[in-house]
Amino acid sequence: MRRSVLKAAAIPAGILLLSACSQPAEDTDGPVENLSIATGGTSGVYYPIGGVLAGIIESESEGHQASVEATGASVENIRLIDSGDSHLALVQGDSAHQAITGRADFEGEEIRTRTLAVLYPNVFHAVTLDSTAESEGYECFSDVVGTRYSVGDIGSGNETTTNQVFESLGIDESDVEIDQLGYSETATALQNGRLDAGSWVVGEGHSGIVELGTTDDIAMISMCEEELDQIVEGEGDYTEHTIEAGTYPGVDEDVTTVATWNALVVSEDFDDDQAYDITEAVFDNIDDVVGAYAPGEEYMVPETVQNAPVPVHPGAQRFYEEQGVELSEDIQG
Repeated sequence: MRRSVLKAAAIPAGILLLSACSQPAEDTDGPVENLSIATGGTSGVYYPIGGVLAGIIESESEGHQASVEATGASVENIRLIDSGDSHLALVQGDSAHQAITGRADFEGEEIRTRTLAVLYPNVFHAVTLDSTAESEGYECFSDVVGTRYSVGDIGSGNETTTNQVFESLGIDESDVEIDQLGYSETATALQNGRLDAGSWVVGEGHSGIVELGTTDDIAMISMCEEELDQIVEGEGDYTEHTIEAGTYPGVDEDVTTVATWNALVVSEDFDDDQAYDITEAVFDNIDDVVGAYAPGEEYMVPETVQNAPVPVHPGAQRFYEEQGVELSEDIQG
């Protein structure tokens, strides 16, 4: 596992890596005093958000400590919750949904997490260079068949989403020359001509795509209407999404795609009162969370929990009911 631990108290002054491994989680029978938050890579959005959450927990919960772990993100994070090595985790909704139904990366192992909060959507970006888009004739996403495509790092939420998109569209692994690269490696491979396109399943305005767009002419591959229908109606609980023109350098037209919601999750047996207290503290300090990812501001409100990928924890549900948010039956804890 690729993990490092960051102490919450270090967040305001700067990120400080303290250790390459975490301590075993405490018994979850009752409130946990030393909370571990599983996030993602240090260059992504999950990591700084996790740092802010850790700081909120320490400042709002007397006698509690929190640390944030850099991990391989969603799939690993869900397993860390299941093993008890982490207490809270930031995950993509499609990964959480697959885990609770025992599909894809979780085939044969149903892992049931519960939602504390839904934060913002991760958007599916199919990125290529403008010259490649022209030479390959990319008009709809399925045009990547027969080309070289990076689905994301091994075991990442990026890979999970891309594989599900392929499955919903009936694209087999043998139909595409697949590579499994992280974001920076994908950008380099596009520049070197070793790839034709690749996925970034991230929040809008991702710095890696912006940086690539400032050095190279980039293009986004839109999903055509029939493709959108197949993906939204398929597995993964995806929603349609539009990346507005101008979001990235050189991308001057709207891009139609899909998104999956990012959620803060815990185990089923997480203490009810502690779940309530953490959820309340997060929304009492939501401006701090927005500070870690400004594009998510419009989404970071209690009502967004209606997009929960797995049922809401009973403790958190009590908070939302107090806020007047009505939860559908399928997401009630």
